Amino acid sequence: MAVGPLGASPAVILSMNDRESCLPIYIGLWEAISIRNALKQEVPPRPLTHDLFVELLKAFGIDMKGLIIDSLDDGVYYARLILERDGRQVSMDCRPSDGIALSLRYGAELLIDPEVAASSTVEFKDIEGLQDLDAYLTG
Repeated sequence: MAVGPLGASPAVILSMNDRESCLPIYIGLWEAISIRNALKQEVPPRPLTHDLFVELLKAFGIDMKGLIIDSLDDGVYYARLILERDGRQVSMDCRPSDGIALSLRYGAELLIDPEVAASSTVEFKDIEGLQDLDAYLTG
């Protein structure tokens, strides 16, 4: 969570190779909770949307190869899921937050287009008010 004078906004903070810079992507609360659950490998008693989607892919023999965050337009990130079945690969538009929640569950690769990374990365130290989602929700 990025907490500031105007309130709190859930964010995914993607660490870059140099470990000093990151790509912050502001997302919805439910997507943040889903990503948190995937990171902690918590499985709900009944499947939530991202869990159901992964199970659907697996049931139909579709392999998730990766997620590519491939563009940024007017402050909005865009991403594509790379899916494969029977040697045929397709690319599907998705919101980065949904793609991250899915790729974490599937163990798929997460890539960032170099131009997007070059234009959007910031130093960790420059992001103010970062707070762990669990701490925010229980505090």
